[in-house]
Amino acid sequence: MPGDEPTAARVRATGRATGATNPAVVWIDGGARGNPGPAGCGVVIELADGHHEEHTVFLGVATNNEAEYAGLIAALTRAVALGIDSVEVRSDSELLVRQITGKYRVKAVNLQPLWLRARELASHFDRFAISHVRRAENALADRLANVAMDSGRSTLAAPPRTVRTARERA
Repeated sequence: MPGDEPTAARVRATGRATGATNPAVVWIDGGARGNPGPAGCGVVIELADGHHEEHTVFLGVATNNEAEYAGLIAALTRAVALGIDSVEVRSDSELLVRQITGKYRVKAVNLQPLWLRARELASHFDRFAISHVRRAENALADRLANVAMDSGRSTLAAPPRTVRTARERA
């Protein structure tokens, strides 16, 4: 992953500042076994000084798309806590990337509050960009998502769920 470039040029940036002093590249992935089912996400944060963090987040029962958003929210929350001022997110979820960049509308009621939270967190950065990468390029974040689902453990707090799925309401 380090040094890999995104395969798609679809990057949208807030671009408020001209020079980042604390940039990071963030790789995210989420998944669910069943849809909904046991879910988790993986986060890799590559810092400019060459160090990186790897995180797992177990979500309990969620949909795959909720898990993708949870990965983004967990990653951005951690980046804010680290004082990162410029973040480039890479995800293999085309839906997530296109919704965050405004290419697709967020029609699913369960994703709307997650989209709002992700956009609010993105506004904390002087520069925010997100791009779609092939799944093979996102192998470490994918592995961490699977570790979260297998172990049921987290190294970052799971984002709050504001809307329950139809199965959870039943």
